[in-house]
Amino acid sequence: MTWNERPKRSRRLLAAWALVAAWALVAVWGAAWLASVPAAAAAEGASTLSPDPELTARAILLDSDPDSALTIALAATQGAPLTLAEATAAALQNATAVRESRGALLAARGAMRAEKGVFDPELFAEISHAEDEVPTSSPFSGASVLRTKEQLASGGARVKLPTGTELTASVETSRLDTNSDFAGVNPQYDAAAALEFRQPLLKGFGPGAWGTRNAAVRTYEAARARYGDAVQRMRAQAEQTYWDLYAAERDLAVQRLIRDRAAAFTDQAQKREKAGLAGPSLVANARVFWSEQEQAVLDREEQYDRISDRLASLLGKRPADGQGRFRPVDEPPRDFTVEPEDSVVARAVANNHGLTAAERDVASARALSREAKWNAYPQVDLFGSIGGVGLAGRSRDIVFGGDTLRANVTGSRGDAFSDAIERNAPNWSLGARVTVPLGFRQGRGEHQRAKGELEQAEQRHVAARHALEEQVRAAHRELVHSVKRLDAARIGVDAALEQARIGILEYNNGRTTSFDLVRLGADVASSQQRYSQAIVRTAKAVAELRWLTSSGDVAGATSTGN
Repeated sequence: MTWNERPKRSRRLLAAWALVAAWALVAVWGAAWLASVPAAAAAEGASTLSPDPELTARAILLDSDPDSALTIALAATQGAPLTLAEATAAALQNATAVRESRGALLAARGAMRAEKGVFDPELFAEISHAEDEVPTSSPFSGASVLRTKEQLASGGARVKLPTGTELTASVETSRLDTNSDFAGVNPQYDAAAALEFRQPLLKGFGPGAWGTRNAAVRTYEAARARYGDAVQRMRAQAEQTYWDLYAAERDLAVQRLIRDRAAAFTDQAQKREKAGLAGPSLVANARVFWSEQEQAVLDREEQYDRISDRLASLLGKRPADGQGRFRPVDEPPRDFTVEPEDSVVARAVANNHGLTAAERDVASARALSREAKWNAYPQVDLFGSIGGVGLAGRSRDIVFGGDTLRANVTGSRGDAFSDAIERNAPNWSLGARVTVPLGFRQGRGEHQRAKGELEQAEQRHVAARHALEEQVRAAHRELVHSVKRLDAARIGVDAALEQARIGILEYNNGRTTSFDLVRLGADVASSQQRYSQAIVRTAKAVAELRWLTSSGDVAGATSTGN
């Protein structure tokens, strides 16, 4: 029976079976041919595109966990391992900002001690010896050439009180030897003791005396607060840079996965072209996409190295063992319980070291302003003294004319000293001194300058408080939105994975191309990058709140991840 003689229905059935068999043979032959393509043939156009088999074996499109998809790529990243604790400790020890702040603290402490030392008591003493020869013309000089030897010794203590009062207690003794025939005592011992005071009533009184000391104390407190702020800020900066490095490493690993998938599909497209199953446009599109991703890998490499260099500058050291960059080891915390915003703001205002430093600056400027105000007045000083004198020595006879005279003085230097201390021959004085500058320009000008600096310090404090509240609210908002942000990023990853799963099914059914599949893989990778950025963004907000609230914990937050 010929073909035309068969029934019409039978002819259609046989034609369909023949078509199915032909397509099956073509598919089997194409698969066998692709499996047997020599390595040399693949190397003709894609030898530089072939990815690492270990990386391509882990299909990013089919991984259900967005973090575990990066495990192999992350393991291949080279670098010196670094923990967050090591980074923080090195930054606090070696960071130039912290060392500079420590130097400012030492300088402020020295200035404070110097100003306080103005009110410390001090002892003084003086010893001298003098010899003189003086020709004389008077017969009553006792010698034609009067020779004297004098030894002086004085000492005592003085102190300035914060009220401006100056007190001085002193004692002075002397011994005088002479060749004069008319000297009734030779050697002669003199002694004098005195307690003197000077009390300013206007200029130099009270705030006019202690203002500089109080300003130095407040400046030291401000420097100490700034040092604490520098430590907290450096800790936060090191932690934030560490998480930036963590994100850069993950972004680099993801970008390498995209590049390797693009290389794999480019290689496949070249093989399909050789088998006659694809046209040259598909290969060209795949190579263009691979080229873009290869350049993106280089950009990510540079970004990774740049952040590692910035971290090395903060730590004051380079990676050990000659490795060019650091590699983060710790995972950022992800789950937090945060207290209300107003509570965090109030705690930051109460504890922030930077704001405390601004407050101490205002107190220092206010002390100087009060000092300048008092010292702009005329100077009116009350002064006085109370004391005694003593006289002793070895008396001798004086022959004058026909009479013999003898001084009623006996004793040693100690006797003269005792008479002066016991005020056997007392003395006292009291007086006032007034100094009025014409125009008062110097004092008033200094007061005006101090008032201006006080106003500047007050406004800097207000601005610092506003900026602090703004930063705290922004960081708190980051944490409040962190849960939603992470959930949204996770949803994006799941959606991208679902798109990729459907894309593979459509690709297997011939409804999409390999280039579309690579694009879907790029979407998955991008969603993973956004997920990593969400984690890092939250961790950086946590570090910033620790700094702003000057606390070891974050607004009452507790971490469940490490």
